[in-house]
Amino acid sequence: MDMAGLGTLINAAGIAAGGIMGLVFGKFMKERYQDTLTMACGLSVIFIGIAGTMEKMMVITQDGLTTQGTMMVIGSFTLGSLAGEWLNIEYYLEQFGTWLKARTKSEDSRFVDAFVTASLTVCIGAMAVVGAIRDGIYGDYSILTAKAVLDLIIIMVMTASMGKGCVFSAIPVALFQGSVTLLARLVEPIMTQSALDNLSLTGSMLIFCVGVNLIWGKKVKVANMLPTLLIAVAWSAVT
Repeated sequence: MDMAGLGTLINAAGIAAGGIMGLVFGKFMKERYQDTLTMACGLSVIFIGIAGTMEKMMVITQDGLTTQGTMMVIGSFTLGSLAGEWLNIEYYLEQFGTWLKARTKSEDSRFVDAFVTASLTVCIGAMAVVGAIRDGIYGDYSILTAKAVLDLIIIMVMTASMGKGCVFSAIPVALFQGSVTLLARLVEPIMTQSALDNLSLTGSMLIFCVGVNLIWGKKVKVANMLPTLLIAVAWSAVT
């Protein structure tokens, strides 16, 4: 059996490598090119979110195209958002970003926003959870290795357009996926196919919101909606 946790280390290293490449690339870009790249990145994230949402929500039947999971989405987002607002997750994530900015003595005005946006982009999604579980139980880090490649590309682009704050998204990924890996045997029975489908659907909707914030500025407190993912998984157990 391979060493459990190796997948998370590979993923975090991929994010760091993408961030470093983005910093080097971004130095040669004028501000207007960085702004355009931000828009392009935001548009890409939006359609990644739409595609993931449609894949789980739309079903082709003999009678045509139908939807599923509507009540789950409404219930999960309502309860999850209220819980997240009460916990004020966004505030603490921003405070952590501010602490990182101070520790690195960065003068980048977009550091905190870049850190929060990039962290949400690479942490949300079924791939992170499923990959971490397989890594913890079977030592199979293939899913997280594939995620590392995807994250490397998107963090490289985001860093080039938004700055060095994106590089530090490797920290939340390491903490989140590492925790899931350690708790893998406890979490595995809960992560049924229905739970994974719910997680993928709500996660894709949150990714869409990240894209909205990239293009139009901070319109949605995505971090405060993160408990939606937990409610969505729990929903599958009671329905």
